[in-house]
Order: sequence, then structure tokens, then C-alpha cells
Amino acid sequence: MWSRCSLWALRAHSHRYLLTPVFAYTVRFSSGTTATMGAIKTRTVNTTEQLAKLRELLKKPENNVKAFIVPSEDQHFSEYPAHSDERRAFISGFNGSAGCAVITLRDAFLFTDGRYFLQASQQLDSNWKLMKQGLPDVPTWQEFLSKHLEQGTRIGIDPTLISAAEAESLKKSLEPRGSVLVSLQQNPVDVVWGKDRPLCPHNSVFPLDVKYAAGETSQSKLQRLREEITKKKAVASVVTLLDEVAWLFNLRGTDIDFNPVFFAYAVVTPTEAILFMNDAQDQHSIKEFLGSDVEIRPYETFIPSLEQLTATLGANKDKPMLLGDKTSLAVVEAIGQENAVLIPSPVATMKAIKNETEIEGFRNCHIRDGAALIRYFAWLEEQLNGGVELNESQAATKLEEFRSELDLFRGLSFTTISSTGPNAAVIHYSPDPDDCAIVKKDQIYLCDSGGQYLDGTTDVTRTLHFGTPTNEEKRAFTRVLQGHISIDTAVFPNGTSGVDSFARRALWQEGWGKRFPEYRHGTGHGVGHFLNVHEGPHGIGTRIAYNSTSLKVGMTVSNEPGYYADGRYGIRIENVVIVREAETPNNFGNGYLCFEHVTMCPIQTKLIDFSILTAQEKEWLNSYHAETLEKVGPLLRNDPRALEWLERECSPV
Repeated sequence: MWSRCSLWALRAHSHRYLLTPVFAYTVRFSSGTTATMGAIKTRTVNTTEQLAKLRELLKKPENNVKAFIVPSEDQHFSEYPAHSDERRAFISGFNGSAGCAVITLRDAFLFTDGRYFLQASQQLDSNWKLMKQGLPDVPTWQEFLSKHLEQGTRIGIDPTLISAAEAESLKKSLEPRGSVLVSLQQNPVDVVWGKDRPLCPHNSVFPLDVKYAAGETSQSKLQRLREEITKKKAVASVVTLLDEVAWLFNLRGTDIDFNPVFFAYAVVTPTEAILFMNDAQDQHSIKEFLGSDVEIRPYETFIPSLEQLTATLGANKDKPMLLGDKTSLAVVEAIGQENAVLIPSPVATMKAIKNETEIEGFRNCHIRDGAALIRYFAWLEEQLNGGVELNESQAATKLEEFRSELDLFRGLSFTTISSTGPNAAVIHYSPDPDDCAIVKKDQIYLCDSGGQYLDGTTDVTRTLHFGTPTNEEKRAFTRVLQGHISIDTAVFPNGTSGVDSFARRALWQEGWGKRFPEYRHGTGHGVGHFLNVHEGPHGIGTRIAYNSTSLKVGMTVSNEPGYYADGRYGIRIENVVIVREAETPNNFGNGYLCFEHVTMCPIQTKLIDFSILTAQEKEWLNSYHAETLEKVGPLLRNDPRALEWLERECSPV
């Protein structure tokens, strides 16, 4: 049986998962004073003891496996899991948001992508080998299992933590070597973690006001999903991702830091909607909000209910249950593979296309958010000019304080990346409050941050220099800016997915290769509406998922090219943009699309090499700054320092 926050035996308790804010104001999400996924503790963690205990468990007769897979995800495939689900971080010491650990009886391997190479190298101890996925001759963790382990290896997996699609693919790749994937009845990492493992959160759940936040009733969303069920000739749709459940029912929660979601599953049939959530989460008001059309059942009854519903609904291969392509192997096993079909989640597709209420919310929250950023940068510049010594964490704390004063603020959308000098080259760096660098005037400062508001989610990066930048830094910054402008001004045919090269062209002109020292991350990710800051299925990048999902009117996506000189500095410029219809002189085919930027914060002109900036790019910059000044300026009338800084930074070039 799974312990604590599990599908089969979620243990009820009275523990309230307290999210402690940094300041004495009401904040719904923690700023993360302890190490969490994505919040870097750069010190190396000694994993000798936990690996030894894990290997002993792998050898026990009830397991009898020679390797075990520890992915990042929880049973809902959340990018940022609750502390109780940070198994990979616990066993390896690496707490970046992306990565997979493979532990054999002799060795331990950590696979991650280019965003985390530097962080992982700092956090992993000598027990681990870092596998830098994406580099030549470095296999993915899946390839490693099928090609580098000895033949006939039994490989253990927690079936709740691997998608059914991934498991099926992995099983096929293992067959030629006689190796097998084994579903273990108890996750051995949980056993090693023992009583020190945090309890699963059961925080309160609250409804969104449809008039200004959601823009569409949950009844309407359920009806649209039922139309998809009918179209696919299915008997039900099973919704397992937390942000999809929250969106579908117009509910939000605080079970996971920075993400306004709660632990839940849902099953929707042509006539019923069943929401599985924890008993302790204030169900009376939720039942009243949802009405009699939605039945609420205890979270821990989800798997048994699936088995019953499969029989009651008469699910079979001709009338299947619809499952999203990230559904776990455990869910498929409960339903029966022959009774289910895996498809791209229809809820994800619906959620990705924002309605006009949500879009207007994005515009408004980004204007307010811009005011907080401008107040922060003006304050930081004044402090540094006055000789005040501030470390990266203290600076990030001040930014959160400014955001906390804004209307509709409900917390940060991720751990603030406040990084100076060499730390700015760590793509997903965030400062350790106990051990981080001093922000220096003579170094580049990169700040990637965001807020959660009732009317939207923000994610913005600005790179500044408070002293005198070098010619190299200015040229690199300008090439990144040119890539940013290229995306912002792009016009492309409806149905297009691959616009990533627009952002990289200026960098390529410098002869900076496809991987080094060009940026090792996508150019853009979807952004949720008062939901997860990283939202699929669309994006801008080289990932297969991004290029298989075309951009559509109403989608929100980030625009964030960068440049990283390891050990010296990093540069990134990020705005959130909305996909809109483009007005073109002609309209052959299915029409054309463009982007509308909603982020409002100046781009520092001190860092620009104007000798390589075109007239059209200068025009864009002046137009963007004029718009920022017009929209944000009125919010800064009571802060002369910030208003003066804004006016200076928005001066025409």
C-alpha cells in the first residue's frame, strides 16, 4: 500500500499545511524558505545513507529489481510537486524541476536538460553521475535503460509516477534485451524517507468568480467536454492533472507552492460529473458553488471508483474511457487497458485557449505587476548607488513585498530567480537565503519573477546592469533583444507551431552554435490563467510536444530568448504574449496570426549596442516604452522615485 499522499491509502489527518509568508500580509502561496523544487540550495547533499538503504530494499524478494526509476513528477504529473512528493530531490539532492534519477545496485545516474547542468553539478555528490541530456552521445534515461543496462534487468517503477504511454513505450524498448519493467507495490523511496517525509497538504479550496476571473461557468466547460466524449464515442473522460481539474470546475487551492491547485481527480460522463477531493477541504461551500450537477467523493476512493465505473458504464474498446496522454499507468491498470484510449487531453486544449475575460485579466494584472517591478528596480538601483550591501535573496524578498501590495495578489507564481554575475548563467537559479551572492553594481543582474493574481498569472524577466556594461555584454544583450523583438513582431500562418528559429536567428548571426553558448531552453511556454505558470500543450521551442501543437488565437505564451556565458553572466528578456489574429494586406489560406505583448516593464537601453540595432527595432523599442509609460505611469504617482526611473528608462532612443 502507498503511504501518505497516495492513490489507494491517502491517510486523513488534521495537519494544516501552513504556507508561511515572508511578510505580515495575507499570501496564499509560500515564498519557499526551505528547499523546494526549482528553489536552489546550491550546497552538495550527501546521499550515501539513503542510497544504501534504497539498494537494500531493491534486493528484497518482494521487489527483486536491479534498477529503480525516480522521476520528478507526482501522481498528477505536476511540474512542481508538493513537498511530500519530491522523491527525486530527496534521493539525489538535486531539486531542479526537471530530471529523472536511475539507481542501480552499484551506480546512480541523474538525467536532466541544459537548464540544470550547472545546478545539478553543484548539488550532486560523488555517488551520482550527471547525464547531460541533449549533448552528443548522452542518452535519455529511457535509452539508457534499454541500451546500457545489462540484459535481463528487472527495472522497478512506481506505477502512479509513470504515464501509461511512457510505460508502454519503455516496455517495448526493453524487450530486445530481455529486460522488464516491474510495478512495485510500495515505493521504496517513501520507505527510506520514512517519518521525515512531509505530510500531504489538505488546504482549503475556493471558487473563482465567473464574472471577472473565469469568464465561463463550470457547467459550460463540462458541456464542452461532454461534446468531446460524444464525438469520440466514449463513455467518460477521466481528468487527472491538477490544473485541468481546477480549470474545469472553476476552483482553486493552495496544496502546491506557487500553483493555485488542489489534490483532486475528476470523471465526467454524458450525464454525471464526479469530483474526487479530500474531505478536509471545506466541501460545504464547494458543493454549494458547484450545485447538484457535480458529485463529490473522497480523494482516496478514486481508484476503486474507476473499477466500479468501468463496469457500470460498460466501457470497452468500442466505447472506451478517454484518458489524457499523461495519465498514469496505475489508472490504466485500474480501468483495464482494453477499456481505455489515450489521447491528447481535451481539457488541456480547451484551457489553453483563453476567453476574452481571461485575456483582459492578463492585460490588467501585467500592468499592475509592471508597477511592482518598476518600483523594485528603482529601489534596487538607489540602494546600490548608495553603497548598501544586499544579497540576491534580500533583493528577491523586497520584490515580493512590492508585489504583495497589489490588488488581487495571491502569491508568487514561482521562486524568484534573483541572480547576479555568474549566477545569472544558471538558467533556473534562485538564491539560497543562507548562502547567496551580493548584488554588485559592476555585474549583470538577471531577475525572472512572477505573481499569481485572481485575474491572471505573470512571468517576466529583465536583465539590468547598474554600472558600466562591457562591449561583449552589450552585444550579447542586443542579440537577445533582437530575438525577442523578432518573436514579438512575427506574423505567421494559422496552424504554425515552429517559430522558435525567429528568436535564435540574431544569435546565430554571431556564430553562436545551436547549443553553446546559445540558450539551452525553449523560447516560450504556455501560461495559465491564475493557474500554473508553465502550461501546455503549446509553446515555442524544439520539443516534440511544442511542434505538434499549433498556436491558436487566445493562447498565452512567453517570449524569452537568452544567452548564458557559464561562470560569467547570463541574459534573458521575457514578456508574456497572447496569440491574436493578424491583419495582413492579403489573407490567402486559413489566415495569419501574430502576438500581443501584455508585460509592461522597461528594457534597459544602457545594455544595448545600437550599432547593430536596426531602425525598425529602434522603432519597436520606442513604441514599447511609450506604451509601458502610458499604462504603468499612472499607478506610480505616489512613488516619485519609481516614476522618475520609469520615465528615464522609457526615454526614446
